[in-house]
Amino acid sequence: MADQYAQSGEDSRPTEIPAIRWDEPPEGPVVVLLDQTRLPAEEVERVCTDAPALVEAIRSLAVRGAPLLGIAGAYGVALAAARGFDVDAAAQALAGARPTAVNLALGVDRAQSAYRAELANGGDVERAAAAALAAARALHEEDAEASTRMAERGLALLDELLPGGGHRVLTHCNSGALVSGGEGTAFAVALAAHRAGRLRRLWVDETRPLLQGARLTAYEAARNGMAYTLLTDNAAGSLFAAGEVDAVLIGADRIAADGSVANKVGSYPLAVLARYHHVPFIVVAPLTTVDPKTPDGASIEVEQRPGFEVTEVLAPQVPLAGAEAGGGIPVAPLGTQAYNPAFDVTPPELVTAIVTEEGTASPVTAEALAELCARSRQVSPTL
Repeated sequence: MADQYAQSGEDSRPTEIPAIRWDEPPEGPVVVLLDQTRLPAEEVERVCTDAPALVEAIRSLAVRGAPLLGIAGAYGVALAAARGFDVDAAAQALAGARPTAVNLALGVDRAQSAYRAELANGGDVERAAAAALAAARALHEEDAEASTRMAERGLALLDELLPGGGHRVLTHCNSGALVSGGEGTAFAVALAAHRAGRLRRLWVDETRPLLQGARLTAYEAARNGMAYTLLTDNAAGSLFAAGEVDAVLIGADRIAADGSVANKVGSYPLAVLARYHHVPFIVVAPLTTVDPKTPDGASIEVEQRPGFEVTEVLAPQVPLAGAEAGGGIPVAPLGTQAYNPAFDVTPPELVTAIVTEEGTASPVTAEALAELCARSRQVSPTL
């Protein structure tokens, strides 16, 4: 496994450091990531020269977020092909790196299928590698376009549900440019509202245990000049009770055929709170996150993360040579067992709407999602 770090410039901005990019230095092609484990303390790029390095980056959350994982998976296959490694072995390892995120396996399959198709048509391995890279780049571009359309549709829905502007939106985890080929999913809607002068306040859940809200969403909100306030996850109830939340906007890592939504753990309690307080609970995700092969929420495999993420407080820092796994400050007695699911599942009856690039499902039903997926296939048969 090859894995290096390259420090980015001090004056960089998020739009200047993409979350992922393909590069071709003289020593060979690489996949370059903005290492999200180091934010917000420093903007550092992580360079992966083979699939195992990318698998480790995915598992360690250096790269994360459903749409971006799909792009990473596709680039990982292209990287293995371009460097002459076993493409099928790389694809298998990449697809299994995070089981809940359906986009990861989808992106891997898309690049792998392009590679195999070129070989089947008589192309050599070099042309097959080029086909895999073209598939990855196409997926990257499509996700950026989907992000723009989701932002437009999401803002229109907010304005319909909450006429008059001045939206106070609560979000969970991170769903901005750090998870997407574009400006994100749920965060992109809030950003569109901000640019239109209709966002009064973005409430940012810390998102324990790894603080993706505090470290990443707040980072993106600050860089975009948005009015935002950070809160601990368990403060959300009092915020609802005080009437300070007009809508909840979250992304998704997998949406089952019946409309059940798997997202970062802590999303389901927000849906329950939103229903009790009559607040719209809106999911924003590309149609690549809808998995027709997963019939319902009970069928979604929920990733279990290491216990040390709960029993230790972790902070962005430069990795220390010889440091043990975790490397954080203990907050529980030695030997404490921890329950640490990465995601929870929200049933469709608690979801006000699912916003996609092709349209909005509301009410959320299997039929509505199937119609959106069919519409997408007519537009883009590669999906």
